[in-house]
Amino acid sequence: MGQRLNPTVPHLRWNVLRPDDVEAIHESILWVLEEVGVSFPNERALDALEGNGCAVDRATHVARMPRAVVMEALAQAPRTFTLAARDREADVVLDGKHCYLTSDGCGVFVIDPRTGEKRASTKADVADSARFVDALPNVALYWGPIVTAEDVPAVARHMHEVEAIYSNTTKHFQTVDCVTGETARAAIAMAAVVAGGKEELRRRPILSFVQCPIDPLGNDGEALEAGLVAAEHGVPSCFLSLTLGCATGPATMAGNLVVNMAAVVADTALMQLAYPGAPVFLSGAPSIMDLKTGGYTGGGPEDALMAAAAIELAHFYGLPIAMGAMGTGAKEENWQSAVDDVFSTMLPLMAHADMLNGCCLLDGSMILSYPLAVMESEIYGFAQKIAGGIVVDLETLAREVIQAVGPGGTYLGQKHTRHHMAEIWQPTVFDRSPYDMWVRGGKAGAYEKAREIAVGILDSHKPEPLPADAAAELRAMVERAEGG
Repeated sequence: MGQRLNPTVPHLRWNVLRPDDVEAIHESILWVLEEVGVSFPNERALDALEGNGCAVDRATHVARMPRAVVMEALAQAPRTFTLAARDREADVVLDGKHCYLTSDGCGVFVIDPRTGEKRASTKADVADSARFVDALPNVALYWGPIVTAEDVPAVARHMHEVEAIYSNTTKHFQTVDCVTGETARAAIAMAAVVAGGKEELRRRPILSFVQCPIDPLGNDGEALEAGLVAAEHGVPSCFLSLTLGCATGPATMAGNLVVNMAAVVADTALMQLAYPGAPVFLSGAPSIMDLKTGGYTGGGPEDALMAAAAIELAHFYGLPIAMGAMGTGAKEENWQSAVDDVFSTMLPLMAHADMLNGCCLLDGSMILSYPLAVMESEIYGFAQKIAGGIVVDLETLAREVIQAVGPGGTYLGQKHTRHHMAEIWQPTVFDRSPYDMWVRGGKAGAYEKAREIAVGILDSHKPEPLPADAAAELRAMVERAEGG
């Protein structure tokens, strides 16, 4: 099948905060949790918080969390763990050394790569997008669903999506739309069928969860329940805060980070208070309100800076972090989408995020574009090469070959050259051909090449299928859910 994953092992590091800045934001986060509090509208959550020394107001659901409780809870979380995959060669190891790119999620439209038509997404698109991610080594796991199945009964939509995803990728699945206790239990039951039982799923979790707090400093009770269900079963989970500066967060980047990370830290601590040692990771996508429309920008310089800063805070807490990246408000694959993608990828990558969520979507995570995904994979590879830095040792200094070639010679025929040529980054869709050759080729650009590659993947890639008994059981579970 070829290389399954291509994670980055970054060597260069770009810190956007000074150590004193990190400490100041951390202290402000603890102050918010202790003095302002966070709303937890879930009785199981409030019981766990109150039972561990937090001041709980049952009428408002607000809990104030002493700093010692928060820090002791975070210390219970594992520092490293694996997001397992059906194919063990596609396991994602969160060890603080690797950075993995993931897809984006929850889009509702697809641009057909053959016709250019924009239409509502379907279950077939969920399946196709899973196959597509399965084929791309640069995209390490399926985060989503990338698009939702708008053509199936809403009562069982999440189960239709889980079935389509596990039937079409052997990579890890990180769900972002199982946001109730009921849907979380259903997803875990389906993942257990694929994994070979609930204990095997606990040992090798092929599923992980993402929940979102209600900003600022709030939660949805059912989303909390979903997170607690995940922790109960040993399935990794995170809480992804989406503060919007000027609206659900302060206008200043530092203040936005405080509100954003306070909610994430609070919910992560809750998981440890309820189920000590449960695998958890931090997550975030702080942004700034578009001052013209009042909406989400989909990418901006503040987003990139705050992403890098949040990653530094995660390092301070010693926990893995998934950070939003490749966010663009562009409506098509163009100059704007490329600029957004580059900056929103480079900063969190150079800050050493564990995961970057997520490629494939345009228009503020609304529209799936397969050619965009191919081009974003190329951008990731370019950024990966930069983050790797320059290796300096006796071999790379090349003194022997320099002496052998001498003045006026050529390095083309040297064994040293042939050996190291494989390390040179090569484009897939970038066009470096001479102008005349480009004209003779019809002036095809990156989009045309990316579209051709995308269509080829969709036409030909066939992942390892599920065992027949597992596929049949998933189908039966979906049908039972539809029947009520």
